[in-house]
Amino acid sequence: MSVKAIQKGQKVALVVHKLGKVRASFYKQRRLVFISKQINEPILTELVLEQRKKMPRLGGKKLHYLLTPSLKENKLFLGRDRFFDWLRKWELLVKPKKCFTKTTNSFHRFYKHGNLIKGLIPTEADQIWVSDITYIRKQKGFCYLALITDAYSRKIIGYDLSDSLDLTGCLNALKMATKHRIGMNTIHHSDRGIQYCSNQYVQLVEKHGIKVSMGEAGNCYDNALAERVNGILKNEFNLDATYKNLKTAQKAVSQAIKTYNESRPHLALKMKKPVDLYAA
Repeated sequence: MSVKAIQKGQKVALVVHKLGKVRASFYKQRRLVFISKQINEPILTELVLEQRKKMPRLGGKKLHYLLTPSLKENKLFLGRDRFFDWLRKWELLVKPKKCFTKTTNSFHRFYKHGNLIKGLIPTEADQIWVSDITYIRKQKGFCYLALITDAYSRKIIGYDLSDSLDLTGCLNALKMATKHRIGMNTIHHSDRGIQYCSNQYVQLVEKHGIKVSMGEAGNCYDNALAERVNGILKNEFNLDATYKNLKTAQKAVSQAIKTYNESRPHLALKMKKPVDLYAA
């Protein structure tokens, strides 16, 4: 239904009824036409695509926040609602994706530590680290990404991507995290997977004066932040793609984590970026 189809003086309800439509669809189309007339679309498109090159599935709120200085500079006075309307018009809104593959084996002989972070809210960097493992697809099989994230700043401070689910990847991620640690009273939190419960891993954690904490059995919310970071990397940075081999996957992971740490604002952090909050 075209907006032009409704002539001046005609009643909207009567015309849309004859066309078998509803009034809401008419007003929606009229709003989009108005938005198109008021916006320099080539400039806006260029600004949006520039951010989407770095963060392909960045949500609309964060995208609008990052673009606000450039919008003002180009005299594009575009509020968040109109910006969302424009994204919707060009089908640039991000659609959610779901994926799940189990990487946790909690049926093992090693000691399972208690939960030390229940009800604890971090107030500075390096008070709580959360860790998890997720999979990355290759053309032949999988590789596995071990992550350690600072709960206060949401910065990924340690990571490793390897072909195996054995202990090596988690140890490498832990060594990276401890190398750049700036706070001392740290709790390391994880699920009850065999890698994190193993004697070698726990000994390395405690060697650095870090306390060991683990989620409770069957509670999917106990390590929610770590799993949330996994989801962001896959859903917003396309790490759910299939890579040719380990080397190409490692390159993609490294770039994604760098962009996540340095460029992505977080709603929970009042739109601050992890690298800035961690160093504050």
